[in-house]
Amino acid sequence: MNRNEWIIQAARLQAAEQPFALVTVLRAQAPTSGKAGDKAVVTADGQIHGWIGGGCAQPAVIKTVRRALLDGQPRTIRISPSDESAERDLGDVLEFGMACHSGGTLELFIDPVMPSALLTVVGDSPVARALVSLAPRVGLRVAVVAHGAQAVDYPDADTVLSTDDVPAVGAQLASTPFVVVATQGRRDLQGLKAALALQPQGLWFVASARKAGVLLDTLVTSGEDPAAVARIVAPAGEFIGAQTPEEIALSVLTSVVAARRGHAPKAVISAPAAVFASAEPVFAPAPASAPAMADAPLVAPVAAGSCCGGVKKSATQREAATVPALTAVAVEATSAVAASAKSSCCGG
Repeated sequence: MNRNEWIIQAARLQAAEQPFALVTVLRAQAPTSGKAGDKAVVTADGQIHGWIGGGCAQPAVIKTVRRALLDGQPRTIRISPSDESAERDLGDVLEFGMACHSGGTLELFIDPVMPSALLTVVGDSPVARALVSLAPRVGLRVAVVAHGAQAVDYPDADTVLSTDDVPAVGAQLASTPFVVVATQGRRDLQGLKAALALQPQGLWFVASARKAGVLLDTLVTSGEDPAAVARIVAPAGEFIGAQTPEEIALSVLTSVVAARRGHAPKAVISAPAAVFASAEPVFAPAPASAPAMADAPLVAPVAAGSCCGGVKKSATQREAATVPALTAVAVEATSAVAASAKSSCCGG
């Protein structure tokens, strides 16, 4: 057996965008066939490429690899002789008993290697093109969905679909965790329907609050699942005072990265009451340990609006008035920011 086979297999799996775990022997106490420094690539279906010891250790390794590939978190495990094959969580180490007669102890590090997450951008607009250009810089693969789109116009995209037909999009992009709809006035409703058909973990719509509210209501009345529509984040993006297409794309990409790293997206502010009538709550309440002032954020009305939402100045001032520590200068500053948010290039 070639103990360096793991190098070849790791390259093959990574090129194919297939998940795997690199398992390394950290310590070995004789008698064991595995030695410190031995490595193997292990897949979720139990294939082991390389060498990390004999058959006694493999069931515990495969079991832990499957867990690591589900949550993407590395783990350290210890496999030691025991009359029982019990599993104990010791905090920094997960210990497995090994009933084999060979004896010996192995300590292994299991490092999951996940494929790049896929971001699907729906629409052919300045913001869409900026997103497609920026996303690979933060480790995201990109697929473009737009009626009449040409691959030559999106050199940074992995996949370009020239149709937004719902069945076609669903067939060719069966699994995509994140979708941004940046149609900006061109086939908005069709783009949103195509995005919903992908059933992504996160779905953002680049539009003003008023426009998003009308379109989300239309989606529900046309038969789309209200719970799925309620999960659309609109207006999209974090508040950074963005005005240009590139700045708007950056603000939206910030939200995508946050979601990828496990941070919940901001609450939908534009969906009409009809959307939520039969939908389950989407966002969890703030933890009990949150400071009391979290109920009255200084700039929440502005941040919630993003660059594509028209935030009313009076609403900002009313919120500011509820915070005693906010000075007249700060009120004036937040009001100015809110007023600037009304003029964006995201297509009202």
